[in-house]
This record gives sequence, C-alpha cells and structure tokens, in this order.
Amino acid sequence: MDTMTPAERSALMSRIRSKNTKPEMVIRSLLHRMGFRFRLHRKDLPGRPDIVLPRHRKIVLIQGCFWHGHTCRLASKPKSNEGYWSVKIEANRARDVRNLAALIDQGWTVLELWECEIRRLDGLEEKLQAFMQH
Repeated sequence: MDTMTPAERSALMSRIRSKNTKPEMVIRSLLHRMGFRFRLHRKDLPGRPDIVLPRHRKIVLIQGCFWHGHTCRLASKPKSNEGYWSVKIEANRARDVRNLAALIDQGWTVLELWECEIRRLDGLEEKLQAFMQH
C-alpha cells in the first residue's frame, strides 16, 4: 500500500528528471575539461543518447541504477506496487538493449555508465580517456 496520496506521489514523481541529471552533469563536465565537444540528447538517434561525440562516432549513455534495473544497492526494489515496477523496469531494460543494438548497427561506439559508477569519481576520468582513445 502506498503511504502517499495520489497527489503527493504525482508531485514527487514530477520532480524526477530524465535530462540534465547530476550524474550526467558530472560526465559532461569531465569530458568538457578533457577537451571534448559533444551534443546532447540527439533526437535523430535511437533512445536519444545522453552525450553524443559526433566527430569521434562515440556515445556515452548514463543509466540510472533504479530506472534501468542495475544490480547494485541503488537499484532497490520498491516494496509497494511490485508488479507495476517490475514490468516497468524490465520494459526499460528491453528498450535499452534495442537502442544499444541500433546504435552499434549504425556504427557508433557506446560507453554505458551507471549512476553508482559515477558516484565514485576515482578512475572515472581514466575510464573516459581510455574510451575516447580506443
């Protein structure tokens, strides 16, 4: 049973952003400091990738652990309305797989970063540098 009224739940959910999230801003800042220029959320690409580096044919996807069903502690299972959430998260995962395959088929190289990885800044710049040089 939900502990919030529908209006309270709606207000809470409306504050969850899909663009310009803190993990996304961290990666964008790192890439920019490293000298890379990029485009954001290109509508002409499958899934509207978070960061597109057209000159390098590379894409960086930033996945929220909860919303995309990661297997870390940040991706805890909701205790209420479990049926709804399990179907929703599984559909998100299936869509991610389809979009990733479509991007690779179009010749893009893709790096998928999880929210929990971005929280630990150690090694993140090196990981991005290795991805961009590869």
